[in-house]
Amino acid sequence: MGILHGVLIGKYRYRVVNHTLEFEDLPEEFDGFTITQISDIYSGSFDDKKKLEYGIDLINQQESDVILFTGDLVNNHAREMEPWVDTFKKLQAPMGKYSILGNHDYGDYMSWPSKEAKEANLNRLADIQKELGFQLLRNENVKLQKPARNGAEGATASIDLIGVENWGKGFAQYGDLGKAVSNLSEQSFKILMSHDPSHFDEEVKNFSQLIHLTLSGHTHGMQFGIEIPGFIKWSPASFRYPKWAGLYQELGRYLHVNRGFGFLAFPGRVGIWPEITVIKLKKK
Repeated sequence: MGILHGVLIGKYRYRVVNHTLEFEDLPEEFDGFTITQISDIYSGSFDDKKKLEYGIDLINQQESDVILFTGDLVNNHAREMEPWVDTFKKLQAPMGKYSILGNHDYGDYMSWPSKEAKEANLNRLADIQKELGFQLLRNENVKLQKPARNGAEGATASIDLIGVENWGKGFAQYGDLGKAVSNLSEQSFKILMSHDPSHFDEEVKNFSQLIHLTLSGHTHGMQFGIEIPGFIKWSPASFRYPKWAGLYQELGRYLHVNRGFGFLAFPGRVGIWPEITVIKLKKK
């Protein structure tokens, strides 16, 4: 019965998960700043436009300052996203939409007639990201800016948004965190988008520069598990990933692992529902 529910209803049973995080060194201009994170769309699996549009509307209803997408737009091929471009173009955020690549976006799990064909697929995927209105960050960063409250006219305050290519333990490691932060001040407030949460334990948490908040996805909780807040949180994903879903804090750094927006392989979700994360930053 649970499997049937997961296939017919669970895979589109979107839920909004809210977190409020406090930081002493958050610029005061960003007190109350909101982020909506989505991840693991897997556009090649969608089969119900009406229910998908409901999910898109639900994202927009959060009215966050930015929307951040943490990878796996497609199952394998860029063309899988083409039927859904007009739907995802409806996503809106006043301070921008930003994205990174996940392990499935590179086309590594299918055979290509040539190296050039594989490269063309990735280039097409990057073009689709532009069509969606997302700025794709590939081992680089952007400054999110607001007018300074007590500065000279035209002065701004900023936080640094960093995006790395996929870097995973046991997966391809295209990400280069050193390159992505090479032009940044060590004192700046930093948010990192990195698809695979294993990157946090393997590199990010001990990185020479403080990364205040890392946003990941990748596991999608294996789309199966049991979660009763305050009582139990379990999925087979926990055998592979110590940090597989939700919020974690270690060494003064936060990691949030989104449970995924779409579904892959198993055409449903049981107990691990598709997630829209809203994170509010507060100055401590």
